[in-house]
Formats: sequence, C-alpha cells, structure tokens
Amino acid sequence: MNIEKAVLAAITMNRHNVEGGAPIFICETKEEMNQIAANLEAILDGISHALSDELYIIVKH
Repeated sequence: MNIEKAVLAAITMNRHNVEGGAPIFICETKEEMNQIAANLEAILDGISHALSDELYIIVKH
C-alpha cells in the first residue's frame, strides 16, 4: 500500500488543538516538538509543517 496526500501525524503542546484519526504526539516544550517532528519526518518519509507555535503536522505530498 502506498499512502499519498495524507496527514500522517500531529505534534502539539496543547492537546486541545488537535482531534482526528492521525496519531497525535503531545509535547511539553518547543524543543521536544522540534525533535519529534524531525524524527517523524525521517521515519514516515513526510514533510513537517508548523501551523502555529504549538502545532506541527507531518504530511505526505
């Protein structure tokens, strides 16, 4: 199966920002968010996008 054009994960410091079917990673600091986003980009072969200071998503284009 080849996944295309999907949100693969969300990374946030505010759990109330995100709901849905993608995995959600809750972080305590911005540094932790950056580290998890960078690791998930590589692991999932996706691209990280900052939607706000407290929310990143990993997408597959």
